[in-house]
Amino acid sequence: MVFENFASAQSFFLWSTFVIALIMGAVVNKTGFCTMGAVSDWVNIGDTGRMRAWVFAIAIGILGVMALEAAGFINLSVNPPSQTTFPPYRQNQLVWVENLLGGLLFGVGMTLASGCGNKTLIRIGGGNIKSIMVLLIIAAIAYFMINPFPGSDKTLFSLFFYDWIRPLSTSLTTNQDLGAMLFGADKAATGRAVMGGIIGALLLVYVFKSNDFRGSFDNILGGLIVGLAILGAWYVTSNIQVQAETETVKIQKFVEDWDLLAQPTDVKPAQAGPLAPQSFTFINPMGQTLGYVAKGFDKSLLTFGVMALAGVIFGSFLWSLITRSFKIEWFASFKDFVSHFIGAILMGFGGVLSMGCTIGQAVTGVSTLAVGSIVTFVAIVLGSAITMKIQYYKMVYESDASFLKALITALVDLKLLPAGLRQLEAV
Repeated sequence: MVFENFASAQSFFLWSTFVIALIMGAVVNKTGFCTMGAVSDWVNIGDTGRMRAWVFAIAIGILGVMALEAAGFINLSVNPPSQTTFPPYRQNQLVWVENLLGGLLFGVGMTLASGCGNKTLIRIGGGNIKSIMVLLIIAAIAYFMINPFPGSDKTLFSLFFYDWIRPLSTSLTTNQDLGAMLFGADKAATGRAVMGGIIGALLLVYVFKSNDFRGSFDNILGGLIVGLAILGAWYVTSNIQVQAETETVKIQKFVEDWDLLAQPTDVKPAQAGPLAPQSFTFINPMGQTLGYVAKGFDKSLLTFGVMALAGVIFGSFLWSLITRSFKIEWFASFKDFVSHFIGAILMGFGGVLSMGCTIGQAVTGVSTLAVGSIVTFVAIVLGSAITMKIQYYKMVYESDASFLKALITALVDLKLLPAGLRQLEAV
């Protein structure tokens, strides 16, 4: 996709993002695709339908990226730097503690706040006012985790995390995707094709061996569209180029060489990074959207992430209107307010620390076979499952269940501690 000038290339970049996100938002609303709901169904009633829909989206992402890379349509590695994705999922610095801690915090947070980042946007489109509060809190934290406070050079990340957590990262000799790590840098492409094919196929076997899943149109459709949306964004953002004199230049490279290539009428984006190959994630984009709005809708701050948020909300809103399911919802009680408030804070910190959410890491990131993304995915599910178990035991046993007893029992139920340590009878 080659455009004659930067303005038209950027316009296509942004509006194609909006359209894909709009379709995803409408379908997610229609099908009930929900990652927190997937964990809840599995933990509380043993129903794996929505979990399989999530895994189906992951399988489509993995197999699709494998095919697109093999065909030369995309390149999601981080060498050379001009091909680095945003964020750099396959970077050779494995920030595993950030992935683990961030994922756990996010999993706890999304459970307390009734849904992940994507679900928060879907709920807003359906009329859920309390999700607007969740969005604003996440956005503020995400923004200041990366951007300094006014009149300061300090961010939330530098204040609370950088000094102790970044030294725990591991520098690898290859990209952190499974293909490069297992097959070596020289055979990384082959390794990704092999590992992607194996993992994708195994995930599809798990998904479709369930009769209930095969008979659920909504679960199949939800997983399919989310997976295809991830691939669509990878493809579009990897292939937009601008005709610059005698050569074509990728849109990110064009901004990096702005002084040499741009026309006087072009509006320079604030950063080149957000024009790199990327796909859907929703926590950092909430911070981007806050910055865009706070600075008077400055066009230089209009990014993929901002358009993705708008598209998902609008798609969900349209479906709510079509089906007449739009309904204003507010907090049921002060306890409900506090739960959502705390959950939003945890999602803001956790989503930035782990470099993504249940979509941004568990589907988009895992589609690149990045180890950090896989760690985050597991941590999110674990954090959410433990929180649900604790909530359940404290509800059933009330004053007889201390937090510690409920936590230990939850870990026993999830087979993370020996059965002999059980503190409360299973119910």
